[in-house]
Amino acid sequence: MSDRSHSGLPSNLSKWAGASALSALLLTGAALPAAADAALADLVDEVSPSVVTILAKQKAQPQPANAPNPGATDPRFDEFFKRFGLPEGSFGGTPMPSPGPRSGLGSGFVLEEDGLIVTNHHVVEDADSITVRLSDDREYDAEVVGTDPLTDLAVLKIVVDEPLQAVIFGDSEVIRVGEDVVAVGNPFGLSSTVTTGIISAKGRNISAGPYAEFLQTDAAINKGNSGGPLFNMEGEVVGVNSAIYSPSGGSVGLGFAVTSNIVEDIVADLVDDGQVDRGWLGVSIQNVNPEIAAAMGLETAHGALVSDVVKGSPSEGILKTGDIITGFNGGAVDDSSDLPRLVGGTQSGKASEITLIRDGNEQTMTVTLGAHQDSASAADVLTDKADDPKLGVTVAPLDQAARAEIGVGEDVNGVVIKSLAPDSPAAEAGLRAGDVIVRLGDQEIETPEALISALQSEKTDPALLLINRSGSQIFVPVRIA
Repeated sequence: MSDRSHSGLPSNLSKWAGASALSALLLTGAALPAAADAALADLVDEVSPSVVTILAKQKAQPQPANAPNPGATDPRFDEFFKRFGLPEGSFGGTPMPSPGPRSGLGSGFVLEEDGLIVTNHHVVEDADSITVRLSDDREYDAEVVGTDPLTDLAVLKIVVDEPLQAVIFGDSEVIRVGEDVVAVGNPFGLSSTVTTGIISAKGRNISAGPYAEFLQTDAAINKGNSGGPLFNMEGEVVGVNSAIYSPSGGSVGLGFAVTSNIVEDIVADLVDDGQVDRGWLGVSIQNVNPEIAAAMGLETAHGALVSDVVKGSPSEGILKTGDIITGFNGGAVDDSSDLPRLVGGTQSGKASEITLIRDGNEQTMTVTLGAHQDSASAADVLTDKADDPKLGVTVAPLDQAARAEIGVGEDVNGVVIKSLAPDSPAAEAGLRAGDVIVRLGDQEIETPEALISALQSEKTDPALLLINRSGSQIFVPVRIA
């Protein structure tokens, strides 16, 4: 938890703590007493000024005929997890209209009274212009301070002439299943919409990446709520609404919010220098199922089983294949999904204690974490020479960390796209961050240097790229400048 203070809300917010008793009434269908009604209305009055609307616009990008549908969601989410706050027609593989600029609508909230705003990464991704509209309809142009696609979070900055009302973060670790929550946002552009529900589950993994953990709620959230806050009954933010489970794209009572404890850590890192410093351990892991536990002589199935140690990683020579990691810096590792969050939430260069079981005995090892591969350390396929060909992408080696990040197996080779320059040949061809460049022309690509060399020797324009996107390989023609 961050120790930053927020002065926007009154100190007597605890007067709503008793409103948690609403759960019993809501579950039984009993009529709410007038006092409970008033308490909820008072809460909404106090927190609503901190909630904002995010308007993101992107220039139209021409799409090649054989390019994958730019409006389709990740195949892992098709017909299941629907991101919202995107333009109409962007769900479930429905094609996006190509002419004219694209616009997105989302929600957000005031992080600091001087104009720092939190929203979802996917709300502002690739936007050419971003506008923040306050609850009183004042509008401000926004700049991106930093984004983190791996937790779907973004921090924006607007310049204001008077202090704004900032939120207070709650502790998502202590909130209980069954507690009342309130979502405030802009579903379908209907600003300042309030919905209520409960925490339906905690610790949800919705295949959105190894570093995010979600609260599940039945509070109605829809397209346009994305990036908005989920409040507890003390008026504290316990989550940032990010996804819904829905075959149709509308709310069916299964919403998911990034936990406030993760949000606090990530946004503090983004505010500090615009990027997230994640530790890297350098191991491949898997769950310990009952069969593995029995084979290894364990009484219970728990922990993260080390299936491989990356050569040259911080763990080389310290951890071994077959180790079962059960704790990291005092945090419990009950299954393999716990470890990436604990490691990713620790700064690189930090000496960390790892509790593990090796040959049936519990041991403690110390590993100094490396830095997680990100765009800051990736090779940039842009050159300063005017006559050199360019794609306009930043790429990184497809190492174990990158494979885990984008979800590709050992059978895929290439370099992963980390970012694209606006109006670049790659962006115009419909390439995306997370695509793996497998081949350019007739040359196999296994390193960033190989891609640069292939570009310099390529004689065909447009060049034909073979890419792997979420496990599927497709050819994409790209005009190289």
